[in-house]
Amino acid sequence: MNALERFGLAGKTAVITGGARGIGYAVAELCAQAGADIAIIDVLAEQAEDSAKAIAKATGKKAFAFGADLADAAAAKAVVDEAHRALGRIDVLMNCVGIGPNTEVLDIPAEEWAQVMNVNVNAQFYVGQAVARKMADAGGGSIVAIGSNSGFIVDRPQPQAHYNASKAAVHQMVKSMAIELAPKNIRVNAVAPGYVITEMTKRGMSNPEWLDIWVEATPMGRLGKPEEIANVMVFLASDAASYMTGSIVLADGGYTCW
Repeated sequence: MNALERFGLAGKTAVITGGARGIGYAVAELCAQAGADIAIIDVLAEQAEDSAKAIAKATGKKAFAFGADLADAAAAKAVVDEAHRALGRIDVLMNCVGIGPNTEVLDIPAEEWAQVMNVNVNAQFYVGQAVARKMADAGGGSIVAIGSNSGFIVDRPQPQAHYNASKAAVHQMVKSMAIELAPKNIRVNAVAPGYVITEMTKRGMSNPEWLDIWVEATPMGRLGKPEEIANVMVFLASDAASYMTGSIVLADGGYTCW
């Protein structure tokens, strides 16, 4: 393998959670472009199927789609088993599932708090654990999670205490998993995006006051693109990052520097 080939995923397989749209779709597409057969897992089953078909047609790689509520531990394990059977093995897991409602801290209902934690933290763990068991049996692999700059700082001006807390939890979970799984040749890392143009952020972008603050607070003076986050995630999954584990890589246009 030459130096540049280490940056790709040729001959590998990748599971992408939350891959039906947004950053997850960009990650799934880039994994296939980098040479991997893929499986998308998303609660949006029909959209996941459409996304997988589009990626397969564009890249010529195998692309499977599975619908599942990954916040359900049993469902997460079952769908990982399905993806494993379809792909034959799982070399890479890209954990891109997440939600981000905006509610004032005094008004967050218990159900909304629980939902954010269930999707952003529990779902990532359930899938990560199930895939890591497969990887351990196979001799290793790479897991890359979606964290957030919100796991380092409190974003402004939007209220999102539950989202911020969930992303800090993801970062600590990644580090903990990395330490325990390193002897099994499984690397675990995360990318922490800043503001990226996705369906989730478009809600906030419709508020001119919020958008102005987000752009002004980002030294690069713009929001990111999903493919820019995908670039970092595929690097972390690749052999080019073979000495990286437990890393939380910021990709936020410099937002957290100020």
